[in-house]
Amino acid sequence: MNTLLNLLMVVQILSALGMIGLILIQHGKGADMGAAFGSGTSGSLFGASGGANFLSRTTAVLAAVFFVCTLAQAYFGNLRTTSSSQGSVLELSQPVLPATAADQVPGAVPPAASSTAPAVPATEGAKTPASQIPGK
Repeated sequence: MNTLLNLLMVVQILSALGMIGLILIQHGKGADMGAAFGSGTSGSLFGASGGANFLSRTTAVLAAVFFVCTLAQAYFGNLRTTSSSQGSVLELSQPVLPATAADQVPGAVPPAASSTAPAVPATEGAKTPASQIPGK
């Protein structure tokens, strides 16, 4: 599959370069007006009007090849195997937990697993909202 994508890429690049060259060689629509008044462009390589037809048709063929290669790369590039298409990228990734100080010190015991920390009852040291309001 990778070889096919590489081959399509080479054909696409060559057709793009060919289109660039052919488009730069072609004359615009206004250039034909000078030939009507005798500027001498009728003695060109392809004849009086044969060059415009040949170059425009070749450009159209190269544009079609470029378009087909682009569509084929989009199709074959998005094909996935059944093992990797079970879910989205976010579903396949695992969450990263932040590092604590105990993780950075070798041999240290995390505070949650420590048996030396005294247990504090929930009611001890708790203030009621009425005791937090200052009196006059």
